[in-house]
Amino acid sequence: MKAVRIVEIGEPLEMQDIPVPPVGAGEVLVRIKAAGICHSDVHYRAGASPVGPLPLTPGHEVAGIVEKVGAGVSTLRAGDRVCLHYLLTCGQCHHCRSGHEQFCPEGQMIGKNCDGGYAEYIVVPARNAVHLAEGIPFEQGAVLMCSSATSFHALRKGQLQAGETVAIFGAGGLGMSAIQLAQALGALEVYAVDINPEKLQQAQSYGAHPVDAGQSDPVAEIRRLTGGRGVDVALELIGLKQTMEQTVQSLAVLGRAVLVGIADQPLEIDSYSQLLGREAHVLGSADHLLWELEVLVEYVRQGRLDLSQVVTHTVPLQAGPINATMDALEQFGGHVRTVITP
Repeated sequence: MKAVRIVEIGEPLEMQDIPVPPVGAGEVLVRIKAAGICHSDVHYRAGASPVGPLPLTPGHEVAGIVEKVGAGVSTLRAGDRVCLHYLLTCGQCHHCRSGHEQFCPEGQMIGKNCDGGYAEYIVVPARNAVHLAEGIPFEQGAVLMCSSATSFHALRKGQLQAGETVAIFGAGGLGMSAIQLAQALGALEVYAVDINPEKLQQAQSYGAHPVDAGQSDPVAEIRRLTGGRGVDVALELIGLKQTMEQTVQSLAVLGRAVLVGIADQPLEIDSYSQLLGREAHVLGSADHLLWELEVLVEYVRQGRLDLSQVVTHTVPLQAGPINATMDALEQFGGHVRTVITP
């Protein structure tokens, strides 16, 4: 089968021909129909986040059709439409049993620790395959698995309550989902912060108040729009020192800042005026949980989450266009979400 792979850190991905992976007991072989290109993949290519062993097929936003089931699999059959939970865990340790499987000591992430979705086929444990309802395009099912799920988990970590206000720093793929999910969870107002006018316009179409960080100080603008109060929950989805600090600075009293973006520099906080004096919280949010994916699929099926405008571009399973997409993301540019369609 064809796969576009990381062969050497810091170098462009390369197309390779590799064997179709065998299907073991309790596993399923999935023919990939869509694989999202995530900013995390850019970090993996660059070596900002360790991956291996090489060569490695990246891609953790994956949806497709079950091609074959292994022995003992009764919940799936060939032909089923599925999207894939990217965390492969033991299911038995304390973290798995307590509902925090992203911290499983034996856990692996597809596309990071083992081969992922920039390929024609993939094998995963059957429990990692979430049924994708008819009518939901595979491209949307793929981005649900990371950009939407990561945003949903982050909002839950921020303990968003109905009637509260939210600031979303970064109006890309994660941000567009975060805006809609915040509203679905009862947010009174949502403020979308970015420097890209097109992304801000799209955020506004979803009901967010656009805040152009290229034209004004976003913290000052958020405080102006909230009557000086600030927001109850702020999500940082970019991974920059500056935006992490702005996320904290935009908080109201008792506010919660949730950091999601992967940054290579630490943030600086005025511990009294920004935290103690407001009893504010700064939280990290890592990945998501399997049960959250099932909720998200249902949100899309019911029309509560609209991803039709989030997947803005598709590219074929070819190294050139995939590398070009990653190059743009590396410069914090690119489209809202680009998906590979093998």
